[in-house]
Amino acid sequence: MKFKIIDVEEIYNNDNNLKKENVNMLMEWAEKQPHLPKVSELIMACFLHSCFYKIEAAKSAIDVYFTGSTVNPDMFQFKNVLQDPMVKRTIDNNLVVILPKKAPNGDSAFLLVPSVSPENYHYPSQCRVLDAQRMIHLHEKGPFTGIHIIIDLKNVVFGHFIKLSTTAMAVKNYLYILQEGLPVRLKHIHFINIVSFMDKILALIKPFMKKELQEKLRVHTDINSLYTYIPQDLLPVEYGGSCESSDVLKENVKKLLVDNEDFLIAQDALVVDESKRTERNEKLNDVFGIAGSFKKLEVD
Repeated sequence: MKFKIIDVEEIYNNDNNLKKENVNMLMEWAEKQPHLPKVSELIMACFLHSCFYKIEAAKSAIDVYFTGSTVNPDMFQFKNVLQDPMVKRTIDNNLVVILPKKAPNGDSAFLLVPSVSPENYHYPSQCRVLDAQRMIHLHEKGPFTGIHIIIDLKNVVFGHFIKLSTTAMAVKNYLYILQEGLPVRLKHIHFINIVSFMDKILALIKPFMKKELQEKLRVHTDINSLYTYIPQDLLPVEYGGSCESSDVLKENVKKLLVDNEDFLIAQDALVVDESKRTERNEKLNDVFGIAGSFKKLEVD
């Protein structure tokens, strides 16, 4: 089913701290950055919300997000996404879903359950499927109050870790964008059904995490401790929740992406043009290895 884009005025009405005049200031700034794409007021509002209404932080997040998504199309671009064999295998064999119900405080949960076979697990495609859902949510419902990422390792064997290791650069780039650019408020990352080589997984990802993100990691040796953060009721029936089964959720994700393919493809136009960047961003250059020419302009 195709979704309807939320009226940005509804977002302002629901959040007294989100000021239209501040979003307008952000949009005026963006118009003076020739390398940035033209972004809707709705998405600008989502960035400002995710940065706790701090305009300078939102400016940085916007540049990080659109630069990072441009140079990492395998995780953030949607053209032919439904024809991509690896994306198809990801949707069919892995559960990658934003759970439909929200916690009483408004928080949302992203549930990731890798496939039984490592052959059907592909980190960049997982990110791509998840980001498509995130993009639709922001346009349909506005900003997330807060998000919890739940990673269930019940099917994971050492072969998954080997597969993940081969995409370490994608892991690095995604975690940087998650920390510095993604327009969401991340509460915690939860691991459940822990495996014997959990130390190796953490050793792979922690070097790419700032201290603040590392402090948001939660490794649950008992799944019941997860429910102190996320009500069990939000989860699929297999976890004792009242949400649909994992199989139904997979089909729902597939239908969501199919029905809104035109919208997703249109988002691919929101890319940076490095040849128009007026001032080199050394940090982004170091992280993403940006190459291109830079012009020097006087901008009021």
